[in-house]
Amino acid sequence: MTEYTKEVLCSLDALEDPGSLGFYLESDQGPREIFLVRKGSRVFAYQNSCPHTGVNLEWQANQFLDLGGSFIQCANHGALFRIEDGYCLRGPCAGESLQPVCVVVEREEVVFYPAPHR
Repeated sequence: MTEYTKEVLCSLDALEDPGSLGFYLESDQGPREIFLVRKGSRVFAYQNSCPHTGVNLEWQANQFLDLGGSFIQCANHGALFRIEDGYCLRGPCAGESLQPVCVVVEREEVVFYPAPHR
């Protein structure tokens, strides 16, 4: 049976509602930058990379949302992405999506499972 290593990223309470946090992770596949967005009791995670240019999305540490907290916003060109699925609604990458990352909420903690452990 394949076992998965896990990494606790933060407690659910560490994420405002709505709110976002960025993380730099080391994994077997190399370093990756991801971010979490909380909306109600749900947490969504994406690669920190704009589909238009590949640059990081935030304009300031942990600031991935627009001023109203309704959309993920790229600081470079203002593209707006839905929180629930990362789909771009407006901007030069309209119709494209952010790359999702699998996280789960377990016992009030946000957990990332980077790779199977054998």
